[in-house]
Amino acid sequence: MPRTTKKTIISCAVTGSIHTPSMSPHLPVTANQIAESAIGAAEAGAAVLHLHARMPETGAPSQNPAHYAAFLPRIHAATDAIVNITTGGGLGMSMEARIAPAVQAAPELASLNMGSFNFNISAAEKGCRDPQPWEVDYLRGTRDLIMSNTFSQIETVLATLSETGTRFEFECYDTGHLYNLAHFADRGLVKPPFFVQAIFGVTGAQGTDPENLMHMRATAERLFGGDHLLSVLGAGRSQFPLVTMGAILGGHVRVGLEDNLYIAKGQLAESNAQMVTKIRRILEDLGHEIATPDEARAILGTKGRDKVSFG
Repeated sequence: MPRTTKKTIISCAVTGSIHTPSMSPHLPVTANQIAESAIGAAEAGAAVLHLHARMPETGAPSQNPAHYAAFLPRIHAATDAIVNITTGGGLGMSMEARIAPAVQAAPELASLNMGSFNFNISAAEKGCRDPQPWEVDYLRGTRDLIMSNTFSQIETVLATLSETGTRFEFECYDTGHLYNLAHFADRGLVKPPFFVQAIFGVTGAQGTDPENLMHMRATAERLFGGDHLLSVLGAGRSQFPLVTMGAILGGHVRVGLEDNLYIAKGQLAESNAQMVTKIRRILEDLGHEIATPDEARAILGTKGRDKVSFG
């Protein structure tokens, strides 16, 4: 069985690198918007804030550490939420670029994709409304994109960030990625508890069928037993049903504008706080208690907010 906890951790993925600005006027782009949206999500009940940066002029994904430095101190000052910085970055970036913000910031958590795979978000173009040229090129370009996360690259990220005490959100898009994590655990390069983020709904990886969640859960239990914590991410329209299912099964949840732009069918979410409020209400109606940031720190075994390099 996965490690059981009395409280459910809500993670909020604030802006990501998949959705583009013309898809929603509510997608945070500037440093001020990202900070305000992240703070609102924390106030609504998110214990973990999963953060990407964007170029303020265009909204294109950015892994420039200076763009992170423009909002991280403000978030740190205004909330006690756990900051989780991406090492996925923007599609097509080098690993050196992808890891740079986490190296500089030394956050409590960093995301880490656990395998290479086809990552196709070209279908998202239909959601664009008067897009900038870069948006169309970016989305269409993913028809010929492999998201590179080789064993060597993963090992580099683990070694580099572990030196600063950063722990990981292991992003697993397929069951094979769980076996990759087990490989590094067997070599002693990662230590439990393993915070596994099971991801469903990206074209090129596993779909959002409930049976896939059950299979991921069973595989993780077989490989890690009580040494792991399972969180669930459902992309697009399956976000709320799938993460609710994951919580009912004893897991944790992730919502946010990175993963889904809609709060209900045909209705754009106006903020990340609105999405956190919705999933919190669902979970509390089902009898779940929501973890505070400090409770999440104890569950995940992070180093503490006083040991990061920002704020």
